Amino acid sequence: MWQSLLPLFQWCDSTWLAMTIRESRLYFPIIETFHLFALTLLFGAVLMINLRLFGLILKSQPVSQVHADIKPWASWSLLVILVTGAMLFLSEAMKCFASGPFQVKMAFLFSAIIFHFTIHRYIVNREQFNPVLGKLAAAVSVLLWLGVGVGGRAIGFL
Repeated sequence: MWQSLLPLFQWCDSTWLAMTIRESRLYFPIIETFHLFALTLLFGAVLMINLRLFGLILKSQPVSQVHADIKPWASWSLLVILVTGAMLFLSEAMKCFASGPFQVKMAFLFSAIIFHFTIHRYIVNREQFNPVLGKLAAAVSVLLWLGVGVGGRAIGFL
């Protein structure tokens, strides 16, 4: 299945934006800085809501309120991650095609986003909060987002 995506990766690698980023000494590190900064903000937001789900912080506030307060930070940082990540991908599409860690990162990213916007959101917005489900959702969420970070970090090494 992965091999069938080769034409798409080749096209991405040859776009004007990919070539512009690749040929510049400044664009890639600047884009990556914003990418990593947004990743840090997102992980901080995810960690805050999940620590609340575990019952370790902000115990006096309802989970739904903590989620509502953190949601803008998580949403904006995710948007920045996706935009900058797409630009970084374009500049190294063929490297990514052959990268196992890239495939792992994308699997974790897809899973984390789907989990976050479905199950996790359902649990944190329920009026009748179930602490056991909350802790389970928090554990899965943290593991998925950590997988994204570890997979992304491994791309540079393999």
